[in-house]
Amino acid sequence: MQRRSMVSNSSEAHSFGTLLKQWRAQRGFSQLDLALESEVSQRHISFLESGRAKPSREMVLELATVLEIPLRQQNLMLTAAGFAPIHTETDLSAPEMTSIRQALDFLLLQQEPLPAIVVDRYWNLLLTNNGANRLLTTFIHPSRLQTLFCIDGKINLMRVVFHSQGLRPFIANWQEFAGHLLGRMHREANSVGESEQSTLLFDELMSYPGVSEIWNTSNRAAQNTLLLTIHLKQNDLSWQFFSTIATLGTPYDITLQELRIECLFPADEATERNWRHS
Repeated sequence: MQRRSMVSNSSEAHSFGTLLKQWRAQRGFSQLDLALESEVSQRHISFLESGRAKPSREMVLELATVLEIPLRQQNLMLTAAGFAPIHTETDLSAPEMTSIRQALDFLLLQQEPLPAIVVDRYWNLLLTNNGANRLLTTFIHPSRLQTLFCIDGKINLMRVVFHSQGLRPFIANWQEFAGHLLGRMHREANSVGESEQSTLLFDELMSYPGVSEIWNTSNRAAQNTLLLTIHLKQNDLSWQFFSTIATLGTPYDITLQELRIECLFPADEATERNWRHS
């Protein structure tokens, strides 16, 4: 009896109705709001969430569009509703990605000599320019990058930042910067329909010495500065950067939707001068 109950609860937690209700709540929609935006009745939304009604494939996609649900999670909702997933997840090295890779390479090249990277949803480094390689290898020996932080052929940026043998000893504003990243990763790990890999990465970072204390004590109130910077120091070397993050417009592929292009810019004149002339 207990085993059947556990299976039933698990099935209910992953049902279409439960996923719809969670996404609606996360987006701040009432049932009436969603009904009006989707041009269906509030009663039908209620029946979908309770499981009294089954959605058509078109209805799943319409509700997902209104709620701006990511493509990966749209596939989960389709599966939960009894339909096959429709959104592909194509490796960036695939031939059909050639034009995308060329565009990304162009963006990274234009950022030179300043650092720029392309990461996936798990903060794995997919592409870097010379500036980013220079920044990383200034503080971490290239062999250590490959041996300590590389899993499945990809260097994970969050491991590089948080590990005691990574960038952590060189980040002068460590508590503030780490607290911000932990908050961001916590939101990502707890997003509706997020994969277990995000949670495992967050838990791994929390297991590093001193990190859980930062999470429990960091001040998440608004700061009296324009932007959060990363302040890197080593002996007489001092660099401060802020970042911009870009995504690809209107992607229909999961890999492309989850790509993030991050560019670093000098936060002060000293960094501008030292970076270009050191």
